[in-house]
Amino acid sequence: MTVDRFATTDRRLLPARPDLADHRLRGRITATRYVEGEPRRVLAGSAPLCRGPGRDAGLDTEAQRGEPVTLYEDWEGFSFVQLGSDGYVGYLPSAALGPVDPTPTHRVTALRTFVYPAPDLKQPVLAHLGLGATLALDESEGAYRRIVGGIAADGRLIHDAFVFAAHCAPLEETAADIAGSAERLIGTPYLWGGRTSLGLDCSGLVQLCCSLAGLSVPRDADQQEAALGEALPLDPSGLRRGDLVFWRGHVGIMLDPATIIHANGHHMAVAAEPLDTAMTRIRETSYGAVTSLRRPG
Repeated sequence: MTVDRFATTDRRLLPARPDLADHRLRGRITATRYVEGEPRRVLAGSAPLCRGPGRDAGLDTEAQRGEPVTLYEDWEGFSFVQLGSDGYVGYLPSAALGPVDPTPTHRVTALRTFVYPAPDLKQPVLAHLGLGATLALDESEGAYRRIVGGIAADGRLIHDAFVFAAHCAPLEETAADIAGSAERLIGTPYLWGGRTSLGLDCSGLVQLCCSLAGLSVPRDADQQEAALGEALPLDPSGLRRGDLVFWRGHVGIMLDPATIIHANGHHMAVAAEPLDTAMTRIRETSYGAVTSLRRPG
């Protein structure tokens, strides 16, 4: 999905505040000043994107290592940005960002892996990277490869950084089975706004698994329901592996015609269960009945 940041009224995707907006929004959005964003890249293992600057601001989503962002303002340690993957707008810790170059060449394919200051597993860990994080890798040094551009950790950019080579694969290698990727994440704790293998919400699970399959999809469940794949008849009997089931504000992935996997607050984890069981329980919550079924393309 290509996000058009200038043709939306969705506040989640609009790079604008009353005092500042992207210069290309002049004439559409009233702001005190208009600025041209600057390209940056997330160099930390991951970074929280919040709805306001400050450590007490609510988490909206997360950015993974390697993700490009557009920087509009850096203020007291927080940067007002738009994510390159899905267009989400918010505030990231400024220390998590660095130059946009080099472009990533590889993706982390292990659930999690560690970053070391030398190609040696006995070295102290600098940071961790989650499934789906991207990075540019140099030539192998034994079983490890140097991360070109380094890693942002502890508020600084560390240039000597190495990752276990077998935990990464070239970007062109994808995992087409999104249900299979979701199965690997069973037991991952539920985290509102979570988008990494340390913690996921329902739409974060779908977005991560789709990204591993080479599909760029929106962030939130309502956006995914509006944009993803082919709409199916509202009849669960026709579902198959990889199909998506949507509620009002919730989404899950079918493992087989009768079993759904989803990150949910009931289990507080990524869990698989019979679809009938999930539908009965969820119907009694604010999410209500199933609203649509879709097949990603």
